[in-house]
Amino acid sequence: MHATLPIPSTEAAQHSSLLVEFIRHEIAAQGGWISFARYMELALYAPGLGYYTAGAQKFGAAGDFITAPELSSLFGRTLARQASEIMACSAPHMLELGAGSGKLAADMLAELERLGSLPDSYFILEVSADLRARQQTLLREHLPHLHNRVQWLDALPEQFSGAIIANEVLDALPVHLVHWRDSAITERGVTWNGHGFAWQERAIGDATLIAAAETIVVPDDYVSEICLAARGLINSLAQRLEQGAMLFIDYGFGVREYYHPQRSSGTLMCHYRHHVHDEPFFLPGLQDITAHVNFTDIADCAIDAGLELLGYTNQAFFLINCGITELLGDTSPENLRDYLPLSAQLQKLTSPAEMGELFKVIALGKRMGGLLRGFSAGDMSRFL
Repeated sequence: MHATLPIPSTEAAQHSSLLVEFIRHEIAAQGGWISFARYMELALYAPGLGYYTAGAQKFGAAGDFITAPELSSLFGRTLARQASEIMACSAPHMLELGAGSGKLAADMLAELERLGSLPDSYFILEVSADLRARQQTLLREHLPHLHNRVQWLDALPEQFSGAIIANEVLDALPVHLVHWRDSAITERGVTWNGHGFAWQERAIGDATLIAAAETIVVPDDYVSEICLAARGLINSLAQRLEQGAMLFIDYGFGVREYYHPQRSSGTLMCHYRHHVHDEPFFLPGLQDITAHVNFTDIADCAIDAGLELLGYTNQAFFLINCGITELLGDTSPENLRDYLPLSAQLQKLTSPAEMGELFKVIALGKRMGGLLRGFSAGDMSRFL
């Protein structure tokens, strides 16, 4: 596998070596073993060294992957229409979790301005100082007159009413790796074998993790993920949301498909320079590590925390319900220079063979009356 992946620059390789050493010391300090969730947390978020906290290019053609906002402004413009409806039913405030390059915020704010639905405040919770700086630069350049409406947060606000947006956030939360075998359940963690990181399984010591694992029915010799961090995030948001709705857009499945018998190796994926592979120990700090989202777990946790499930569907239905084809119609088909690229972008966002089916949208909220526009057709709640 390594032979087929791009070779990093000397500087990038040295950066990765620093993170390897940092994680190795953590393993030693913890008695020679850490959970994979802890490894993933350090690989992605270790201060100044992790994938999301260091300064490498991540998004777009020059990075490691392309997200929907990077692919097309149609995505953010369409999402803005749903956000406008949520704010009209709650309060004129928005909160974006993990804003990436800032492109989604810029596209949504520009469209909300066109709709006459600008929020009084647009909060961005961003753990990466590097990404925060990039977001500030982009918004200052593209929407200088709206920059004073945007505020960056270090932590969730104590109370919030309005629209909460999280695009490809849940998949980047650390996951525990669990192995069901011979009527026993173990946790797959990480050790140091003297030359590099290696897998090592141990009995599960976390009561919450073992309780979750014991409810999952899978065939023998089955490895998959459980994301306790997602539960923590949903609980925190539920405590703070007074009125409004949160939208999570991500790739994933309901529980039956997530733990499908044929998915016996789990969903863990790594993204490096537009190559997808399954080796999380490859160049830590230089690649993204993700897992698909168990949307049933998200919905169950939300309901237990006092939130209401407002809708669940795939990205194609959601975007079409919110009017993405109408936005494309604003450009004349006779204007081939502009129309053809937009048409191709719409196809990638909505085609089942591209992002339309794998990516799902779930809406959770409090004190919201009526059905949200994005879920008016194609409801998939029965798959949760």
